[in-house]
Amino acid sequence: MSRETQISSLETAERLHSASIHLLRKLRREDESGSLNAPRLSALSVIVFAGPITLGDLATAEQVRPPTMTHIVSALEQRGLVVRKQNVEDGRSICLSATAAGKRLLLEGRRRRIRALVERIDALGSAEQSLLSKAAQVLSKVVADI
Repeated sequence: MSRETQISSLETAERLHSASIHLLRKLRREDESGSLNAPRLSALSVIVFAGPITLGDLATAEQVRPPTMTHIVSALEQRGLVVRKQNVEDGRSICLSATAAGKRLLLEGRRRRIRALVERIDALGSAEQSLLSKAAQVLSKVVADI
């Protein structure tokens, strides 16, 4: 790999990193109208899309310690967004599942964020929209193995 390629890859990685952080921050503003803080929303998302899931697996996925996740899950449970059920594969453990209200809340937030992103994309010209679409496909490949 040449030095020019390395610099270009590094520059690209830095730009992607910065753009990703800014994108998430801007879209997170759409969640401010929602009723959950970021850690609870993130945990609920994992439960909705990966559940049923054990508390330990959820803590690992969210990169927090089990006591922290217990606190987050208890708050979600009190709001009626998740339920604890006995694990059918291992009766000694508990699995977490999203309730219909939990799924609805998460999907409504996702729709708000997507709608905000669509508005920004629609403001681009057709050539930029096409380029962004292709870049999104490539980015999906890049993050697939991370």
